[in-house]
Amino acid sequence: ASNNYVLFLSKKCAKFYSLHYFCSKLLYMSSFHNLSVKNIKRETDKSISISFNLPENLKASFAFKAGQYITLKTVIDGHEVRRDYSLCVSPKSGELKVAVKEVNDGTFSAYANNTLKVGDTLEVAPPKGRFIFEPNDSKTKNIALFAAGSGITPILSIVKCALEEEVYSQVILVYGNKTTKDTMFLNELLELQHAYKDRFSIQFVFSQQDEDDSIFGRIEKSTVNYVMKNKHKHVEVDAFYLCGPEAMIHTVKDVLTEHDIDENRIHFELFKAAKPVDVKEDVAAAGSTQISITVDDETTTFEMSQKQTILEAALDEDLDAPYSCQGGICSSCLARVTEGEATMTQNNILTESEIAEGLILTCQAHPTTPSIVIDYDDV
Repeated sequence: ASNNYVLFLSKKCAKFYSLHYFCSKLLYMSSFHNLSVKNIKRETDKSISISFNLPENLKASFAFKAGQYITLKTVIDGHEVRRDYSLCVSPKSGELKVAVKEVNDGTFSAYANNTLKVGDTLEVAPPKGRFIFEPNDSKTKNIALFAAGSGITPILSIVKCALEEEVYSQVILVYGNKTTKDTMFLNELLELQHAYKDRFSIQFVFSQQDEDDSIFGRIEKSTVNYVMKNKHKHVEVDAFYLCGPEAMIHTVKDVLTEHDIDENRIHFELFKAAKPVDVKEDVAAAGSTQISITVDDETTTFEMSQKQTILEAALDEDLDAPYSCQGGICSSCLARVTEGEATMTQNNILTESEIAEGLILTCQAHPTTPSIVIDYDDV
């Protein structure tokens, strides 16, 4: 009888642990969580900030580093829409907050600015991104940041983190906009400047408004030289963070490298890429490839056309591959090639060393070998 009882308990335990494993696996594989909108604040005529209610059981999943972004997903007019937005608060704030600027013909940005309301629910993926600032209060580490337009969102998170957690560091911000009316977080930045007046300096740049103590025009070579070689020439900057249109980032980066700044000290993130002029139109071959894709610990093997991108092929197979912009900007679709080869039509993110390690943006990558193995988990 006792042996039968032990066998009964063993079966019960096996079922329990099997169910526990299944539920844990299901939770792990579910990258999006339904979060309700806590607050919406009008930042400018064309932009808002959105904060979310975050349940206690999800706080660990949504812990983030300054500079990271979250992916928002919803259905608009019957179509699923995903967009990435940078967090604009410090990691220690206890908030989950992004800003959305309405753009011409922008599906989600128009919806967020004109239709979304407090109490509505969006699907939100946990924070990710490689444009990050990690504070170290054990040493002085001065940073300079360049932002234009809505590129201020991750930059603001980095500014707040540096001021809060690196108590001896100097922070220099160069921020370009059309006018003060178009400047997101203007009052918040001025309040930070007042609170940290000995450590935080802002140089505003306006292209359509002439203001006292600001530079008239755009962030260009003369702007960078004035701020770094004149206004703050006595500050030794350890790291630079750039966010904005591609043209601005290239301008600032080129000027800094001209002044012998190591490229490893220059970090950047695009929020809008210029129309590519050197996209490899002949990347896609006419053949087919046997592809094995691993995502969320599940591997699927199938045949795909080399004219397709790897992400397109994965989505056609109903695989839950991560993605957002599909334009080679956000890095959500990052994966690793472990066997075979692929070529990207364009790349605005990955460094040469990362590509050499096998990393690809699957929304831009076409297989070029008869077989290829892709791992979304190993990144």
